[in-house]
Amino acid sequence: MATPRAFRSFTCFSCRQRLLPEVQHRTFASNPRVAAAPNAFSSLGSLTPSNPRNRGRGQQENTASINDILNADTETLRNSTFADELAGGSRDQPHKLHIYATKHNTHLTFVQPSKPASQTASSGVSGTSASAKDQNKLVDVLLSISAGNIGFRKAGRGSYDAAYQLAAFALKQMKEKGMLRDMHSLQVVLRGFGAGREAVTKVILGSEGRFIRNRIVSVVDATRLKQGGPRSKKPRRLG
Repeated sequence: MATPRAFRSFTCFSCRQRLLPEVQHRTFASNPRVAAAPNAFSSLGSLTPSNPRNRGRGQQENTASINDILNADTETLRNSTFADELAGGSRDQPHKLHIYATKHNTHLTFVQPSKPASQTASSGVSGTSASAKDQNKLVDVLLSISAGNIGFRKAGRGSYDAAYQLAAFALKQMKEKGMLRDMHSLQVVLRGFGAGREAVTKVILGSEGRFIRNRIVSVVDATRLKQGGPRSKKPRRLG
């Protein structure tokens, strides 16, 4: 019984050779070289000259620039150009005012997107007196203050009056030191359920908060709530 000719070509070898594209012979070879089929990379490479930005740019120039970047020191990259690009990307991010109100104290922290100290007005670093290391140092926390910093001691730090005076004092410092100059939007982050939570909110809604009230874009509650986990400590019972 004859073997079926499935999966076998019906074209002879000589005919297949004539159907192949004609290519010039190599120097020391007797058989013609078969041209490789074009792949995806060759088709992408043919589109490169059509881009007007790539005209007139040699491959050697691009390779040299990439090698310079890879071989450059880390401190060399953190120059004024790097600072401008970093500041440009941070313009879309809002400033944040963290309000941490506990039963015993109230903490306020004013944070900006990370910027070099030379571009932060309240950092006290100028372009002439400070070194390059100090100018390129990234600054994010602009103000961090609690009720103990304005004269309240012990049990008085957790009172409503202490938190109210703290918020009024913090907003005054933010305005006088120029911290609101680069602030385009503000996000208020609340945490905890102490008396200072309502007190700081009243200050922002009052006359002291007129400088930042129109720039608030969102209010977030970041209070940590326990879900499961280990058994809590026995509550303290007095009397």
